[in-house]
Amino acid sequence: MNKWRMNKWRLIPLMEASGSLNMAIDEWLLDQHRLAHMPSVLRFYTWRPSAISLGYHQSRWPDHWNHLTWNGQPIDLVRRPSGGRAVLHDGDLTYAVITSGLNGRRMEVYRTLCQFLIEGWRSLGTALHYGTKERDYHRNPNCFATPTVADLITESGIKLIGSAQLRRQHAILQHGSMQLQPNLDLYHHVFGLPSSPGISHELTEPPICRDIPKIIDALIEAGRSCFSAEFCVEPLDSDEWDAISLYRNR
Repeated sequence: MNKWRMNKWRLIPLMEASGSLNMAIDEWLLDQHRLAHMPSVLRFYTWRPSAISLGYHQSRWPDHWNHLTWNGQPIDLVRRPSGGRAVLHDGDLTYAVITSGLNGRRMEVYRTLCQFLIEGWRSLGTALHYGTKERDYHRNPNCFATPTVADLITESGIKLIGSAQLRRQHAILQHGSMQLQPNLDLYHHVFGLPSSPGISHELTEPPICRDIPKIIDALIEAGRSCFSAEFCVEPLDSDEWDAISLYRNR
C-alpha cells in the first residue's frame, strides 16, 4: 500500500462481466484489502449474460433455476460470497465497496456505507429511505419482492437498492443491486409471479434516473464526501486478472 495514502481509494472503471467473474472479482478485492495489498475500493459493474445470484447461505431455490434460459441464452446461477436471498441481474447496476476501519455493529456499519447511495441518489432527484421489517422475508426467494430494514426504497415504497455485506477479519465487502430497467417478463419467467412487486418504478415521482454514467458520477461524488476519499482510477491489470481467474475456478 506504499503508493496509497489511507484516504486514497481505488476506483475501478465500470465493467460488464459474467456472474461468476463479478463475484470472483469482489471476493479477490476483499482478500487483497484484508492482506493490506490493496487500499479501499469502489467499483460498479453490470452482468452479462443475465444471472441469478444466490445468497451465500441460501440452501433452497426452485429446481428449474438450474437450467433456465432467456432468449435462447442460459441464465447464470451463481452464489455470492455475501448473504441474503436471490437477486435477478438484468437491467441493473451493481456497486461494490471494499474497506475497513469502521467501528460499530453490523447494521451501523451497513448504514454508514449506504450513506453515499442515499446522498448520491438524492442529488439525482430520488429520495431514498430504509424499508421496514417484513414478516415473510425468508419465505420469498425474490430479494426485491420484500423490502426490509436493510433495503433502500423510494418515497412510493419501491425497493430500488438491495445490498449485502461480508466481513473477513477487519475487512468489509458490501455490494448491492440498483434496479434501473427491470425486465418484468423475465422476472415472471424466473419467479413465476403474476406480478413482480418491488421492481417496477412506474409510480415513482419523479421518475428515477436510468443514465448509468450519470448515476456513477453522482455516486462517486457522494463517495468523496461520505468516505472522505480521493478516488484514483485504476483498471485491473493482467496480473490481477490472472489472480482473479484462480478465485473464479475454486
